Parts: sequence; C-alpha cells; structure tokens
Amino acid sequence: MTTSTPERSSLVDISEFYHTPFYCEENVYFLCKKLCTSGIADARGSDLFVVFISNEKKQIPLWHQKASKRADGVVLWDYHVICIQKRREGDTPHLVWDLDSSLPFPSPLTSYVSETIRPSFELFSEYRRFFRIVHAPIFLQCFASDRRHMKDSAGNWTAEPPAYGPIIAEDGAVHNLNEYNEICAADVMTNAGSDSINAVFTQKLGVLANEGYTNHMKCYFNLFWKERKNI
Repeated sequence: MTTSTPERSSLVDISEFYHTPFYCEENVYFLCKKLCTSGIADARGSDLFVVFISNEKKQIPLWHQKASKRADGVVLWDYHVICIQKRREGDTPHLVWDLDSSLPFPSPLTSYVSETIRPSFELFSEYRRFFRIVHAPIFLQCFASDRRHMKDSAGNWTAEPPAYGPIIAEDGAVHNLNEYNEICAADVMTNAGSDSINAVFTQKLGVLANEGYTNHMKCYFNLFWKERKNI
C-alpha cells in the first residue's frame, strides 16, 4: 500500500497535538485550535470541518486504527471524530486529520476514504456509517463535554480522562456531545443543495450524510467552498 503525503505534512509533528485515547472528540477540538494558531489552517478555522462518524446502532468499522490488535487495523467504534481540511491551492488534495489513524498524518482525503472507510466493502446494514459534518468555527464555539459518557454506572472512569479540565461551550453549556453523535437515519440530507450547504456553515449540528456520500466526498467539499461564497 502506498499513499501520497502532502508536502505541507512534512512540517507536522503528531506529538505536538493533544491525544488521549478514547476521547476523539476532545482530541479533534484541540487539533482544530492548534491548526488555526499554527498557521496550517485559516486563523478562524474557516477551512476546517469536524466530522462525527457513527450510526443508530453505535457500531461502525474503521480500518487502520492504532487501537486495533488486528493486522488490517480494523476497529468497531461506537463513534469516531475526524477533521477534514478543505484546501484551496489548485490541485492540492483536501486533508484528513485523524490522530487515531496509522495512516500518514495528515492523509489526502481520497486515500483516507479508500483505506479507512472502504466504501466499496459491502457491510451489513447495522454497520453502515453516517457522517455529521460541522463547520469547525461553530464546533469550537458550541461543543461541550463533561465526560459523563466515559463513566460506568458506579461512577468509575472506563478510560482515563485527559489531564486538562472539561470543555465548556461559549454559551455555558457543559455537555452536548450526545447531540453530535446521536444518529437518526430520518435526519440524513436528501441532496447537496443550497439548504444543506447553508446548514453546514450555520447550524450547530451541521448536516448528516449517509455512506453513499463517501464516494463523492472530494466533490462535496469542493461544492461546500463554491457555495460558501454565496452565503
């Protein structure tokens, strides 16, 4: 297997990013902030999108995951969160930033989809994945987690939490992670029209796409940027 690595990625040291296993949503929150402050992304994060991957059954297979004990790196997550960076420089590929992936960091979008999501791999319906796409500036303002989902019924941690304090939203909300990873097939957008594009840039929870969207992901993000100019 070979994947092309963008020239800019040679400047990125993955160890410079916060990473706590099993807290992917917080990892991506701080990753977005780091990309903005380091100059790798737009200072406001306008070129970044946070993507929650899950389904109604909370069991989604992803390949090339560091947590896997299998040779193919597959893991059955309840949900996963990544960041996609929309590039504007000619044919430079859009990038996926996934701190839990064993693929190059970052990876070109098309390679990541092919290697990690594997849309051509036929899955039983209970494993089909959905994608909640949220514009990073909105996510950074609105997201909150007090980590309650990482405690068992006795109040014990199921995985050691990060050393820093919980993330609180700008409006004072202390926990809304469940709103982001809650998936209902009835909420899936029916087309990539102007209403859906507008929702990505204006709605707290963005838009929900089904697995068929992955086959046209590059075109979809190109459409995001084209339509964004008209919003």
